[in-house]
Amino acid sequence: MAVNVPGVIVMVVFYLLVLGTGIWASFKSKRKQKKSAATGMEMALLGNRSINWVVGIFTMTATWVGGGFINGTVEMMCTPSLGLVRVIIVFLSYSSTFIIGGLLFVKPLRDRNCVTMLDSFHIKYGKVITAGMSLIALFGDVTWIPATLTGLGGTMSVVLDLPFSLCIWISAAVVIIYTLMGGLYSVAYTDVIQLVLIFVGLSICVPFVMMSPHTLDISQTLMNNTLNAPWIGQPELKKTWIMIDDLLYFALGGLGYQAFHQRTLSASSAALAKISCFAAAFLIVIFAIPPVLIGAAATSTDWNQTTYGSPSPYERGEAALSLPIALQHLTPTFISIIGIGCIAAAVMSSADSSLLSASSVFTNNIYKNILRPQASDRECQWVVQASVVVVGLVGTSLTMLKNSILLFWFFSTEVCYIILFPELVCVLFFNISNGYGAIMGVLVGLMLKLLSGDPLLGLEPVLHFPGCTLEDGVYVQYAPVKTISMLSTIAAILLFSYLASVLFNKGVLPEKWDVFKVKAQHSPVPLSPVGGAVKQRAETLSGHHSQ
Repeated sequence: MAVNVPGVIVMVVFYLLVLGTGIWASFKSKRKQKKSAATGMEMALLGNRSINWVVGIFTMTATWVGGGFINGTVEMMCTPSLGLVRVIIVFLSYSSTFIIGGLLFVKPLRDRNCVTMLDSFHIKYGKVITAGMSLIALFGDVTWIPATLTGLGGTMSVVLDLPFSLCIWISAAVVIIYTLMGGLYSVAYTDVIQLVLIFVGLSICVPFVMMSPHTLDISQTLMNNTLNAPWIGQPELKKTWIMIDDLLYFALGGLGYQAFHQRTLSASSAALAKISCFAAAFLIVIFAIPPVLIGAAATSTDWNQTTYGSPSPYERGEAALSLPIALQHLTPTFISIIGIGCIAAAVMSSADSSLLSASSVFTNNIYKNILRPQASDRECQWVVQASVVVVGLVGTSLTMLKNSILLFWFFSTEVCYIILFPELVCVLFFNISNGYGAIMGVLVGLMLKLLSGDPLLGLEPVLHFPGCTLEDGVYVQYAPVKTISMLSTIAAILLFSYLASVLFNKGVLPEKWDVFKVKAQHSPVPLSPVGGAVKQRAETLSGHHSQ
């Protein structure tokens, strides 16, 4: 198969359009900075907190609508055990992320005038705990990049017949360049272009896929076992708790990502930040419709009549490539090229978010707050730019380690749900939490998750929860293991925080052992949630912790 020259030309034009938009936004950012006298770091990381509601809605939505979003939706539709039922669960969860984030997390973080979500840890726990949490968040963002880019490389190599690595490095280079030049402004404005291209492009592809002469009416295959299994999915009753676990995992795990909070903190007001969250909760469902329809059509296709041949992509173990395969074999060439452009736009809209998020955490919470508190604004700008390049190169290089992608995926998703989300909840809403509880929460949550086993990592379960059964020589957990681990993290944080506070304040342990200054922080109080610590008190406490 020869290189698809028209497709390559179209992709070059598309990349130039996105790059041009990013460069234009970088000049707009510099003009805004001169007018407002904002610091360079504030402009690069938060756009001087002046992002309007239109751009805010687009960039918030684009953070979730990535390559994994589109490819993953089609893959779920083509997997008989998942299907439409699992897709609905996932997207209800995604919508819930925005709604919960808008209702509960916008105000506390903005009231503290945070630059990143990790600032709340620095205020309350000090440098040591913040450094640990920052490394977890940083690692999650870095490992998200290869998980996102891999989908694009596979898609472009199928349709354009270009080398996998070449597709990935070109896409990564475009993202690095415009993020490097304009920071959040370039990321936000390119998100607008990318989202429009995604929706319009996929909407153009849908009719061609569904009207292919080899595809049956999807209404007839919804619940009927015709050419392939019904695309509604076949969820088993015994997996009910697993589905509940996934619902909570997708709904709450996203709140542990700095990329989400970066959007709410960059809005020009708390009200607009909430509006962008609520609008994104609606838009993300709309953007799921085209890939759902493409997945339904792919499931309803007689692949034996196509150039792809039998059996189906799922039966060949190529369900992850269902979207590019459907575009290549069920649509005209020029339509498949449009589809590839949509996937590239989706990947870049997520990759640039991870790039900027990781750079923000490193510059603000590790370099500025810990390594060089005396660093000038100009120096911090250089660090932001260097971080973008380094994170981009490292993340893209990890795509070559295909056997390790599942391990990276574990750290970038489950660790955020099991560790960062409960830690953020406790630091924002429970006054009793302290550094000792934070450390024990990390240890308890991770240990419980690893002892529960993980099929992706090849770990056999040591702890057998109710319903754990031996199937084909492998133990399968049917309990909501991820959520149990997350709740255990919260419980450990609060319990050990309370115990440490009692022991030091009652004089059971000498004050010289109190490395996190719990006695200076507060006396024990009931374990009840509060609406957020008073900013002045938090700033006073930070004086103790920064020692």
